[in-house]
Amino acid sequence: MPEPFAWKPCHALERNRLPGAVRQWLLDRGSLTERLKQASDGDFAVQLLAQRWQRPTHDEAALLGLRPREQALVREVLLLCHGQPWVYARSVLPHATLSGPLRFLRRLQNQALGGLLFRDPSLQRSHFMLTTVQLPHAAIPLAINTPCTVYGRRSLFRLQDQPLLVAEFFLPACRL
Repeated sequence: MPEPFAWKPCHALERNRLPGAVRQWLLDRGSLTERLKQASDGDFAVQLLAQRWQRPTHDEAALLGLRPREQALVREVLLLCHGQPWVYARSVLPHATLSGPLRFLRRLQNQALGGLLFRDPSLQRSHFMLTTVQLPHAAIPLAINTPCTVYGRRSLFRLQDQPLLVAEFFLPACRL
């Protein structure tokens, strides 16, 4: 699978060129789930789009330390505020991460991953990688008819010393 996004370290996108509100959302190291709940006065939901075992992109596999052709659980969701999709998120969870005490992560359904991650005191998060994406885009499964540019971020989490990768794209309805 080709790499769909051009990820760059956050300092490479020159923080000063990002609009202030965008910068605050993209670089916030806290729980995006909690921030969206606050921004929507609690009118928040998770819509599961897909969850399946598949080969991650080469870039994702390298970040997670996976062998070539090794599969991972890929979860795609929309984070909805006021019934509108504000964020598209893609999580990649290696098989080793989903064994033992973290196996419950296989069955999240319409539960927010972030809500669970940030409750665990063992949580560690890498620096952010950022990208801009022109919608519509084949790797973001949304029916957005009006072309627009959205910002994305991703980071590698370690939970109980096990890795998982989360990418989040802030959609036009998101009031940045």
